Amino acid sequence: MRREIEHEVSLHLGRMWGLRHFTDLNDRASHPAGLLYGPGLSVFAKLGTADDTRPQFESELRGLAVLRERGSTRTPMAIAGGLVRTPRGTVLLLEDLAEIPTGKRTPDDWRAIGRSLAALHRVHGERFGAAQDAGSAQDAGYFGPIWQDNRPVASNRWADFYTERRLEPALRSAVDSGFLPTELGAGVELLCARLASVCGPEPRPALLHGDAQQNNFVSTRDGAAMVDACPYFGHPEIDLAHVDYFQSVPEELFVGYREVLLIDAGFAGRRELWRLYAYLAMITVDGDAAFGRASLTRLDDALRLYR
Repeated sequence: MRREIEHEVSLHLGRMWGLRHFTDLNDRASHPAGLLYGPGLSVFAKLGTADDTRPQFESELRGLAVLRERGSTRTPMAIAGGLVRTPRGTVLLLEDLAEIPTGKRTPDDWRAIGRSLAALHRVHGERFGAAQDAGSAQDAGYFGPIWQDNRPVASNRWADFYTERRLEPALRSAVDSGFLPTELGAGVELLCARLASVCGPEPRPALLHGDAQQNNFVSTRDGAAMVDACPYFGHPEIDLAHVDYFQSVPEELFVGYREVLLIDAGFAGRRELWRLYAYLAMITVDGDAAFGRASLTRLDDALRLYR
């Protein structure tokens, strides 16, 4: 792939560019990924080998543009148009944001992430799901490798959108995967039937990152940036519930968020409700591997909270 990437980056820069060093980031992404270092420019690259990779990467580029244009959020810019065809598959190319490693983030860095997320949530739409005006989120996106439907629902109620566009499709996928026990699937169905009674006050549709786990924020000397977004208009608690989905985050993140927006006192009791979709998605994707098995346990625990 090196020749194709060097050619496209050289065209982008208007001068010769060659790869001198590579840093592997496979442990941070759902696809093989890394940083490519060359003279005067370093580039983030992510490889997709499946037939449906290109639509996923195109959706990712649209999502970053939505956050940048609608949310005034810093996101990496595309290099060489963003997509490069190689013999191995499609490569997504984005600018390297000179990241401060997660382990070296300061309290100020965590607060900056919280403030950037809250600033995004201050952007509102009229309906849950895809926005209705030009330059906004599309009618569909991808949560990792999983296609998700962002079409608004007729009622324009959050409980209905979350049920019809998130939980029910994710439940079908998890059942079809063969890894979801029947009793857990039945528990999700029962919860969907009474979701409106447990999901709290009706929110105003806010622009979401859509996959706001902490590795999808990049800390730089100039503040926080967002990557791997799948934006739509929804409940801001969805993003808040996902920032510590894989691992805990310092309280400073939520302190920074509260500097811009309030967090409803009932959020702590609803956090697991908003993670159900991610648990089902992980069961579908990871099956009986480590994350899939852990998600079965976490799904069971979450369902017990809302019986």
